Amino acid sequence: MEDVMEQLREANEPVPVALELPDEDLLVEIQELLLIHIPDDMKAFLLTVSDVVYGSLEPVTVTDPQSHTYLPEVAANAWDVGMPREYVPLCQDGDNYYAVEEDGTVLLWDGDEEAVTEESWDSVWTWARDVWLES
Repeated sequence: MEDVMEQLREANEPVPVALELPDEDLLVEIQELLLIHIPDDMKAFLLTVSDVVYGSLEPVTVTDPQSHTYLPEVAANAWDVGMPREYVPLCQDGDNYYAVEEDGTVLLWDGDEEAVTEESWDSVWTWARDVWLES
C-alpha cells in the first residue's frame, strides 16, 4: 500500500485547481448519502490519494459535489444502468465501472454486457498499481 501511494504521488500531474483530500467525517457523510458501507481499503484510498490526477482513468472523489468524479453521482449513475447496488464504484471507464466489493476486492463491471467480468484485483491498491498507474 505504501509503495503504491508513493508511486501515485510521484506520478501526480499538476492541474490548475488541485483536488482536496477528505477527512473521516466527510466519508461518514458520503456513506450516509450512499446508504452503503465504503470498504476500508477504499476509505484509505480516498483519504490518502483521491487528490492524485494521473493518466486516462479518473477514480472517484468525494470533496467536490460539482465534479464528474463525485462518488455519490458516479454511484447513482452506475446503479441506474444496472450495476448491482452492493458494489461501490471506484472508477468509471466509458460504459464500464471498476467497483469495490464489501470485502475490498475490485471487480470490472461491463456496462454493455451488464455483468461482472472475470477480471478482479484483490484490493484497491493492487488495482491502482496494475490498472490506474498503467493507464
